[in-house]
Amino acid sequence: MNPDDPLLKILACPLDKGPLHLLPTGSLYNPRLRRRYPVVDGIPQLLPSSGEQVTDDDEHLELLKRMAP
Repeated sequence: MNPDDPLLKILACPLDKGPLHLLPTGSLYNPRLRRRYPVVDGIPQLLPSSGEQVTDDDEHLELLKRMAP
């Protein structure tokens, strides 16, 4: 998945239905809920149980800086 992928415009967080942001690591991030979703073999894993909670404030701030525009 790349930043120009049109799929990014329609993908939404399964919990709050808001937009997701592509990280340079290839995962998707919801900064509102601080949840990171993996992308495996180009397929976003968007089940609520697939998301990882980011609890560390420093990590959250670092992810905000890394979000693709």
